[in-house]
Amino acid sequence: MIVKHLDPDTCQKARFARDPRFDGQFFIAVTTTKIYCRPICPVAPPKEHNVRYYQSAVQAAQAGFRPCLRCRPDSAPGSSAWRGVNTTLNRAIKLIQQGALQQGSMVQLAERLGISDRYLRLLFEQHFGLSPKKYALYHQCLFAKQLLHQTHLSITHIALASGFNSIRRFNDCFINELKLTPSQMRTKQSNNSNGLQLHLSYRPPFDVDKMLSFYRARLIEGLEWADEQSYGRTFEWLGAKGHFTLLHLPQKHQFALNIEIDDLTYLSAVVDNIRRLFDLDADLTAIETDLVSALNGVVAIQSGIRLPGIWTMFEAGIRAVLGQQISVTAAKKLVQQLVHELGDPLGDKRLFPSPAAIASSELTFLKIPGSRKQTLRNLADHYLTHLNPDQGEHWLALKGIGPWTTDYAKMRGLSDPDIFLGGDLGVKKALIQSGSNITPQAASPWQSYLTFQLWSRL
Repeated sequence: MIVKHLDPDTCQKARFARDPRFDGQFFIAVTTTKIYCRPICPVAPPKEHNVRYYQSAVQAAQAGFRPCLRCRPDSAPGSSAWRGVNTTLNRAIKLIQQGALQQGSMVQLAERLGISDRYLRLLFEQHFGLSPKKYALYHQCLFAKQLLHQTHLSITHIALASGFNSIRRFNDCFINELKLTPSQMRTKQSNNSNGLQLHLSYRPPFDVDKMLSFYRARLIEGLEWADEQSYGRTFEWLGAKGHFTLLHLPQKHQFALNIEIDDLTYLSAVVDNIRRLFDLDADLTAIETDLVSALNGVVAIQSGIRLPGIWTMFEAGIRAVLGQQISVTAAKKLVQQLVHELGDPLGDKRLFPSPAAIASSELTFLKIPGSRKQTLRNLADHYLTHLNPDQGEHWLALKGIGPWTTDYAKMRGLSDPDIFLGGDLGVKKALIQSGSNITPQAASPWQSYLTFQLWSRL
């Protein structure tokens, strides 16, 4: 299915210019070679009459094209054609990329989304022309392809890390979906890599300096580390533990990701969450265009500001509670104490404390009111007793948690793009300084980006 709403003239100009801002917006399929590429592919551009344009790699593959071994479409930022159009589809894709269909059934995924499995299939058929399982399988194959290109992991370990339970099934799916065997992919691999390193691409603009500065100002020693070009931290994901470091490669519009994880089964989901932390899949050009139009010059937009995430909604909630009505520096000190006292060691580093560790502690080492300590324990207990504890609206029933806390946690723990922290002291100060009188709802569905635009002025 060729995407009809893509303008061929725009796509043609973008591919000839190799403009990285269009990377992930569409894919180029060549009828003579049966290969599909990214708009920034370094090979000589094919003639226009031999080209077909698709909005996603999945659609190009379904049409019978195989991925290019030069530009590697698996590493392109995710297509954003559907973002902001269908919230349910957006969430379904995120859950699938986190392994929802590897760990459960289609019915269970539909229940988590609050829809029927029939409607879930209909959404994917309308937007991608294939079933959710087929989409999940192709996502697994593209991730495996990335590991084959960029790491020295064995074929067996790559199959496991990509969510396949057997080598035979891995090989069969690879041939069916990508038209090549895993060994054929591996012959193109560089032998210069050391350890598990991947490359994560993004579409400019991206003010990486501002992103890293934001992280450094809130950095928790032992849990996180950062300098002017990199950021890293420890993590836990469904029992898997490890740490990573992202190093910016500005000329390539990429980050080099060095990662260690003790269970490769969760590698794909962890990498997807790292992409979320740095907002790498955002189509910032489109977002900023919408903001400029909505604000009508009332607030000047600084280009390249993205949403810096926090590893989990739980961690974001705990940080938000500790940061209520105090400075960033004071909140950082409290979080540092919490991690030092309750975080499990990971070599010479520490993990963020688990809900069980916080729920069972008296928190006597924190110099805060007893009521706030109880709020921390209540939130931790909420995560121990609820099936879907990340639903921030349910937090409001917990004493000591209000709209600012839940909104902050959703904005940074889930990377919700449409949160305006109007009650935040920093936002209020920025509005006063600029003399601006804005209607934040006009910036929807990008109110979170407006919040960070205002914070960036402080």
